[in-house]
Amino acid sequence: MTNITIIDPEYKEWVKDLSLRYRRSQIKAAVKVNSEMLKFYWSLGYDIMQKKAEAQWGGKFYKNLSTDLKNEIPDATCFSETNLKYMKYFYEMFPANEIRSQLVVKTQGNEISPQAEDELTLPKISPQAGGEIHSEIFSTPWGHIKLLIDKYKNQPQKARFFIHKTVSEGWSRDMLLNFISTDLYEREGKSLSNFKATLPAPMSDLAQEITRDPYNFAFTGITGKYNETLLKKALVHNVTQFLLELGTGFAYVGKEHRLQIDVKEKFIDLLFYNLNLSCYYAVEVKIGEFDFQDMGQIQGYVVAVNHQLRKPGRDNPTIGILICKSKNNTLAQYALEGTNQPIAISEYELQKLYPEKVEGTIPTIAEIEDAIVIPDMEEYN
Repeated sequence: MTNITIIDPEYKEWVKDLSLRYRRSQIKAAVKVNSEMLKFYWSLGYDIMQKKAEAQWGGKFYKNLSTDLKNEIPDATCFSETNLKYMKYFYEMFPANEIRSQLVVKTQGNEISPQAEDELTLPKISPQAGGEIHSEIFSTPWGHIKLLIDKYKNQPQKARFFIHKTVSEGWSRDMLLNFISTDLYEREGKSLSNFKATLPAPMSDLAQEITRDPYNFAFTGITGKYNETLLKKALVHNVTQFLLELGTGFAYVGKEHRLQIDVKEKFIDLLFYNLNLSCYYAVEVKIGEFDFQDMGQIQGYVVAVNHQLRKPGRDNPTIGILICKSKNNTLAQYALEGTNQPIAISEYELQKLYPEKVEGTIPTIAEIEDAIVIPDMEEYN
């Protein structure tokens, strides 16, 4: 071992052990790069916490550890001071009591043996709709993890939610940042609906999970006066963004979809198909406040699609979504109780409103500097 900065037997042994563990992770990384390295980062953070390393080895601990690990492992690019702190934060956000092993893990007292060949997984967590999330923490790119640490260091339930969305929907970091900025955690699964009464389980839960209230239509670019025609044209013109806002599994079928009902023609604003739920979605957009007659219209479209488009044995019951500028929740709930068709009612927003009085809402230079986390460019992936 090369000369190290802290002359302490325990510290020397730990640095040597970290070097060996890193080499093992490198070998495993030939097959599972991200997962194995994330487990190593998490375990290093665990060590820092368990050893009370900052208190035991002084204020320059991170600088010294960075230097020693770089000397021991010259080809490693992940041991900057900043990245080592992120590893500690990573463990703090997902501590040992929230990480379980699916295999037999050797333990020594309360410590997890670094030699244990473990597959780590999350326990059940249900920020919105429930369900067990397996190994998703260790399937998320490190750059995404660092972004979530910056945003939700003290709100792990939100971090878990976005980790699940990242893994299940294959989000890039830019997409993750975009959905964080739209308050997706607060909006997802929040539509008023009658799904539990009209759809079988677990379809009812899945259908509810992918609803949003309000829907964010800022991508339309509409900032001034508009009517329904202009809004619908903008939604279709930006259909890719609209599909992202609707959620997982949606495919666009068409706009103003024609239904021939006896001698009458009816037109659905927007028709989609959800591949995960195997069902059509009839979507109506209203620029006013929800009222009872709106329910009659969307209910009729759902029934008509079931008769004319749904294929028995292939498609589940059609779902209707009514998206209004505003709604009275009591009125909407009464309307939902009056139908046996699966329907959700949500609002939409065109843009976020900024406060008229901004004094006190803009951070000072000192506050900005305190909040800045300097990125480790070598690990910015």
